[in-house]
Amino acid sequence: MSQVQSHSLFTEFDIHLFKQGKHFRLFEKLGAHLVDFDNQAGVLFAVWAPNATEVSVIGDFNHWNSSEHPLNPRVDSTGIWEGFIPNLQKGTHYKFSIKTKDGRRVEKGDPFAKFWEVPPRTASIVWDEEYSWKDKKWMKNRAPKNAHTAPFSVYEVHLGSWKKKPNNDSLSYIEMADELVEYVKNMGFTHIEMMPVMEHPYYPSWGYQITGYFAPSSRYGNPQEFRYLVDKFHEAGIGVILDWVPSHFPCDEHGLADFDGTHLYEHDDPRKGFHPDWKSYIFNYGRFEVRSFLISNAIFWLDKYHIDGLRVDAVASMLYLDYSRKEGEWIPNQMGGRENLEAISFLKEFNEAVYSAFPDCVTIAEESTSWAGVSRPTFMDGLGFGQKWMMGWMHDTLKYFGEDPINRKYHHGKITFSLIYAFTENFQLPLSHDEVVHGKGSLIERMPGDDWQKFANLRLLYGYMFTHPGTKLLFMGAEIGQWEEWSIQEGIHWGLLTGELHKGIQKVITDLNKLYTQYPSLYKKQFEDSGFEWCEINDYQNSVLSYFRKGEEGDKPVLVLCNFTPEVRRDYRVGVHRKGTWKEIFNSDDQKYGGSGVSNQKVKTEDVDWHGKNHSLSLTLPPLGVIVLE
Repeated sequence: MSQVQSHSLFTEFDIHLFKQGKHFRLFEKLGAHLVDFDNQAGVLFAVWAPNATEVSVIGDFNHWNSSEHPLNPRVDSTGIWEGFIPNLQKGTHYKFSIKTKDGRRVEKGDPFAKFWEVPPRTASIVWDEEYSWKDKKWMKNRAPKNAHTAPFSVYEVHLGSWKKKPNNDSLSYIEMADELVEYVKNMGFTHIEMMPVMEHPYYPSWGYQITGYFAPSSRYGNPQEFRYLVDKFHEAGIGVILDWVPSHFPCDEHGLADFDGTHLYEHDDPRKGFHPDWKSYIFNYGRFEVRSFLISNAIFWLDKYHIDGLRVDAVASMLYLDYSRKEGEWIPNQMGGRENLEAISFLKEFNEAVYSAFPDCVTIAEESTSWAGVSRPTFMDGLGFGQKWMMGWMHDTLKYFGEDPINRKYHHGKITFSLIYAFTENFQLPLSHDEVVHGKGSLIERMPGDDWQKFANLRLLYGYMFTHPGTKLLFMGAEIGQWEEWSIQEGIHWGLLTGELHKGIQKVITDLNKLYTQYPSLYKKQFEDSGFEWCEINDYQNSVLSYFRKGEEGDKPVLVLCNFTPEVRRDYRVGVHRKGTWKEIFNSDDQKYGGSGVSNQKVKTEDVDWHGKNHSLSLTLPPLGVIVLE
């Protein structure tokens, strides 16, 4: 039997930070670390289990026997157990065997494990972090890519179902580094957002029920292979955003729940600690060690994996104590309100820690309510996020597009309402995975009319989205007009691209990404009201919107007109600031996209006062189409 030796990676300062809840690099101290002590190689284990009576390491090296390798409790009241086991190597499978105060034995995976067995197996794996990064140029120059004044177009992906092999297996990280990177680059997206890559036991959870917060899923390869994928995206000039889930965690026996026989990571009261919708536990944001665990996790991905941003899932569920709860099922805060003051404090500290350590990264909130200041700095009493999903725009827009065009004039306010509050936050326009699941139908299926009208409506929707203020996000499959809802079992139906209309949708997205990234007036002031001006907001009778997008001084403004009916509108007059020739630079009705080809090419202004301006254009508006002119 190997002797467990008393060694530690913790300094007195580490312990001070840990007790204060200010240690944001716990991944360097807790978990399993390949180290040398006195010229003897092995693994140093450390785990936080303050209410345990015994903790030992079990694994393939000791036949999973809990009596052979007991860890030693620290004497400084931290609740940390640690010990060095010589001769263990990379690849060792292990768990912590924890004896609880009530005499039970629970076997837990390592909360800080860098690698796990492929589910449904549940052991942690000793692993190193050695990798030779090749993205020095990207890392040095990425700040402008994430700036508020930069184009920011995101392709949202579920890695396991983006493309399936003939045997229905997922691609590996290495295969994605070839195929997925090239595809995203060719489509012109500036960023990719990956639905949670952290290890999760239940595949149909899409990754949102995490047990291994510090490990990329072993379903597709090892941690170095995931780093290689990130490296390849950076080589292609594409930023990588990860979905991050600090809102809840699953009840699996090997996970964080009931970790040392007590509610360690979660609240003990189910009215605060159990999520009724997702049947999962809610983190105890008031506990210092839990806050350090979560913020350390965020820092870990940005540091060790060169991730460029975190999209934080389900922020609304964190902010409100009564989220998805009936009367009597929740506990008010100390002031009698429904705001979760501990979660608010945590989110502010998380954003401060991230932007302090990585000012060139971005945090994005999926927050579905009217909470004020989500993307306002914390020193201005905001939550401190860089961007916020514009859920109201998404709901109103999809509802409007679901109307038969003949009725859209009665719902005109839905398509204009977003501009009333568009500049109250740094908004991202999301057409995400949530909109193509659970019986909602795919985006194209939700469009009214025959097939021609459905495709025209979808092209119009995308043109409106890419010219509306805010950054953009589109879920995989939507860029080819997939008919079916997304399924993680089936993946994207790439065979549709044999059809010209589906190829046309793909070409529209490619060209809109080019338009968005090439015209500063579409992105430099995407979060400022000075970057937008209505030309005509009230033409509900014709269901037409017209507006200008403007950049900084010297940037040419662009004029956008959206015709939400299938009727061609000839001699449609709009007022413009500038005299001269206006050129059509995008038309969703172009025949190359599958449209009817109604266009304007170049149009000269006339000295006819219109819309309060001295000059005007007489245009032809294509059916169910959007045109952009400069």
